[in-house]
Order: sequence, then structure tokens, then C-alpha cells
Amino acid sequence: MRIIFSILLLLGPSIAIFAQKTEYSDIPGIVISYQDSDGGQYIGSPGICILPNGDYIATHDLFGKKSTEFTSAISKVYRSNNKGKTWKLISTLDGQFWSKPFLYKKELYILGTDKHHGNVVIRKSTDGGGHWTVPKDAMSGLLMQGEFHCAPMPVISHNGYLWRSMERADGEIKKWGYRYGTFMMSIKEGADLLNANNWRHTNTLPYDSTYLQGNFGAWIEGNAVVNPKGKVVNVLRVHNPKDKSQESAAIVNVSDDGLTSSFDRTNDFINFPGGGKKFTIRYDKKSQCYIAIANYVPLEFRGAVQLDKIRNTQALISSKDLKNWTVHQILLSHSDTKKHGFNYIDWEFDGKDIIYVSRTAYDFGDKSAHNYHDANFLTFHRLKGFRKSLRTTIQ
Repeated sequence: MRIIFSILLLLGPSIAIFAQKTEYSDIPGIVISYQDSDGGQYIGSPGICILPNGDYIATHDLFGKKSTEFTSAISKVYRSNNKGKTWKLISTLDGQFWSKPFLYKKELYILGTDKHHGNVVIRKSTDGGGHWTVPKDAMSGLLMQGEFHCAPMPVISHNGYLWRSMERADGEIKKWGYRYGTFMMSIKEGADLLNANNWRHTNTLPYDSTYLQGNFGAWIEGNAVVNPKGKVVNVLRVHNPKDKSQESAAIVNVSDDGLTSSFDRTNDFINFPGGGKKFTIRYDKKSQCYIAIANYVPLEFRGAVQLDKIRNTQALISSKDLKNWTVHQILLSHSDTKKHGFNYIDWEFDGKDIIYVSRTAYDFGDKSAHNYHDANFLTFHRLKGFRKSLRTTIQ
């Protein structure tokens, strides 16, 4: 099949596009990028945003034993000028990981770390993703030095500041979960985003083994969200390996001056469908709902293994108050949980639609993905007329 595809590429672009669609016809959505599952590198950290002219930008990084994630991670940037039907690789970033592309004042930025547990870095592109600044020092995008963790999480605007969640990864116990403490970054709108001196951050709330009756595993990958009272909060993924019936999230409160994070262990854990995996929350003014796409676990898959290991389903969920969530529609699913997964969805509103990207573990030809986690595809998807889906309930 690949030989035929190569021949068709030589025959012309229109035939090549047809061949691409045929080759990936069994893969859900539109394939943006593919990594051979035997290559020791996997697709991570999908991100998406919309440029002022309507073009789409999609990003992902590479992780795995044969990647450079622990030295200087690689991220790739793709662009679509036809609403996601086809995509083109336009740049490769050396030293960018776990990163989210976003638009500010009609200019494109990407914010994350420079490697696995690396420095916090931000880059800027003035040509729609083709060329980027290099974060060499505190004046050019090197925002914080040390061991940090994050995911492609939203950057939001509120009360004259931009807000973005982050985690420190320098806890005393150098173990996943135990090492992570959460905090919120913010910067005054109008300030130079590449200047580290312009950013402020809250105190860090560390891992606490006594949370959830001693079953607390981690809190990571938080969402900056404005709650119904007009306050910025940080809604985090929560790892609770003992609970095989439901998943949780945590809501950390952030002070108006952006300097203090606080948490009430009694009231600030909530039930959240898919809360054990990364999710993205955005507020929709028209429906007056908080919207999220999350790795909801259908009833038939509960009880056997840890819920955070079930990633074969993505669902549209919503809430009026950030605390009580309703599942409305299954967006992606597969009957197998071991080698099929739709991970780390990032999404944006696009008029009446939602567009989203997934790091997708799926069969290709005679090969399966390495496992549900080690994705071999970056895929693009569109949910048309998403507000109609809010009228139905499946939970």
C-alpha cells in the first residue's frame, strides 16, 4: 500500500490527497501525522488553535525511548488552510514539549517546557507558525528554570491578565504523582509574553498523601477557568488508583492578585467523568455551560482495572457550576482498551462547531499501536452543532 501511495504522490497533488484518504480510511477522523509503532517514538501532547484568517494550527511532540524528550524535546507544527481537510508540516521545534499553541493579539504563541521535567518556555511566531523565536534567556522566552510539568492546557483572559496552570516536578520523592505540585501563572495583558519578569505565579500546592482518605495519587494538568463567581480557579486531573467506580477532579482556588493558591480537601474534590485523564474545559457564553471533552469510562469497562487506564472513549460533557457534570455524547470509542486509545484531546470553539485533535492509538494495516497510551496517530475531528448535543444525556 505504501509503495502505491509513493507512486501516486509523483502523479499529482489531487491524486496524492485521494491516496492519503484511502490509506487512512479506517482511522477515525483525519490523520494529521503518523509514527510507526515500531519506531520507539510516539505522538504526544496534541494542541490546536485557529489563526485570525481562519487557518488551523495543530501541534504535537514526540516521546518514547528513541525520542529526545529527556534532553531537548521535539515538537512539530502543522497548518490547514481548508478547515482541517488536509494538513502540512510547516515547522519543527527543538526544545519544546507538553506545549499548547494559542493566539494573543492576533499573534501565535506556544507555551510548555523544553523537555520532560524541564524549564518553562514560550515562543512566538509572526508568520502563522512557520518560524519561531528561540527561548535563550529570560528576555526571549525562558520563563522559569528547573523541573516543571504540564500539558497543552488553555491560556485564558480574565480581569486584564492571561492565566495558565503549571506544575512543579521537584518534589522530595522523585516519583510520578508524588513529585508534582500545582500553581498558576499569570501576566498582565499588553505586557511582553517573552519577558520572564512580566510573569507572576502563585505559591505551589504540593502532593499530599493524606488526601482522599490516603488514596490520592496525583494532581496534574490543570485548567485555568473562571468560576460562576467570577474567580479564576485551577481544575485539575486527579489520580485515585483505588477507586474503580468513578473519577475525580480538584478545584484549586486562586486569589485575585494571582499570588495565592488554596485548597479545601473537604469541599474541593468533585466527581468528574474522565477526571483521571487529561481534559480541557472552556466556557460557552451562549449555552452558559462549561464544556469539556474527557475520557469518560462507560459502565461496561468499570471495575476491572484503574479507570485512568481506560482511554478507549472520549465524550462531550458539560456543567453549569463546574461541580456537577453531565455526559451528553460519545465522540470517539473502540471496544478494545489495551491497544486503542484517544488521548489528551485539545479543542477549540469554531462558531457552532467544536474542532479537536487527539493523540490516537489505533490499528494501521497489519500493525497495532504499542498500547493505548503510546499513540501512533495525530487525528483531527469536528463536532458539528455541539450545542444540540447538550440537549441529550447519557448519564
